[in-house]
Amino acid sequence: MFAADVALQAVLTLDEPIDMAVAPGDDLVWIAERAGRVSRVDMERGEVVETVLDIGPETEATGEQGLLGIAVTDRWLYTNFTDLAGDTRVDAFEREGTGLSGRRRAILFQAQPFSNHNGGDLAIGPDGFLYVAFGDGGSGGDPLNAGQDPTTWLGAVLRIEPTPDAAEPYAVPAGNPFAADSDGAGRPEIFLTGVRNPWRLSFDRATGDLWIADVGQDAYEEVTVLLAANGGGLGANLGWRLREGLHRFTGDEPLNHADPVWEYSQDDGCSVTGGYVYRGSAIEDLYGAYVFGDYCTSRLWALQISTGEVEFRELGAEVFGGSLASFGEDAHGELYALSLNGTVARIVPR
Repeated sequence: MFAADVALQAVLTLDEPIDMAVAPGDDLVWIAERAGRVSRVDMERGEVVETVLDIGPETEATGEQGLLGIAVTDRWLYTNFTDLAGDTRVDAFEREGTGLSGRRRAILFQAQPFSNHNGGDLAIGPDGFLYVAFGDGGSGGDPLNAGQDPTTWLGAVLRIEPTPDAAEPYAVPAGNPFAADSDGAGRPEIFLTGVRNPWRLSFDRATGDLWIADVGQDAYEEVTVLLAANGGGLGANLGWRLREGLHRFTGDEPLNHADPVWEYSQDDGCSVTGGYVYRGSAIEDLYGAYVFGDYCTSRLWALQISTGEVEFRELGAEVFGGSLASFGEDAHGELYALSLNGTVARIVPR
């Protein structure tokens, strides 16, 4: 990995691109824009082929709000967005051909006490379940103590089995930590707790390991890897608000605490943007490394843990126009960087 240097190759410009997903059975990628559009994009030609969804009248792209995340299966497009009241909604839209049928089902709703820290990411795990990332509800310092309260979805990552065709919109996987809880100690949908504002989670397509980048408060940004061989983070507590990165914030280390594998000071950035473990073929020296960056500096970085030690590398590239909002992974494992200033760029060897 330490031989890897990369460059960014602009592919196209959109209006605040914020997430990207591979749609099974479709050769094109699907990209979400924060104002509410989801489009099929031909990355080879660098053009939008068609817009498959526009929920612009239902959301507002302001602050940390808007359409924040998408995930696509062979039958459904899932969206995570804040509505006009600022509350979080996860909806399912049925696929038909290359577009949508017009059929829609609400899956989750969460009232948001503040306008920030909405989380917003969605991911399909190797188990086929839908993972939903929620921030701690906002303000600063987690005034609701949501990160350490398993009776709320706030400050947690959920794992559910969407069932848009059934009477209930989702089912709870039997293995969830509180799935069999009868005394109300925890919400059954919760997979892990202790996050502040997880800004992008992803699964390593080769190993199933779960990587979570969590935005810090005043001092540290952090990245955590939860190994599939150890349960993939099931029941883990990432520490917030007791911990910020590897450091004490308001209290002692909690039970089942998973320390981050990497942290950096806010002297070196301001808001971590999580990415993916690179499993493509274009950049041989980067294979197996986790690629991520920082929203403010927009520099691209990589972590490698396969040697048993954590190795860090500056990749020598910055996102055009700054505002690194997200990364995307195509069907071949090649990676893309998305800027809220509009650019979607392919990560290529230098």
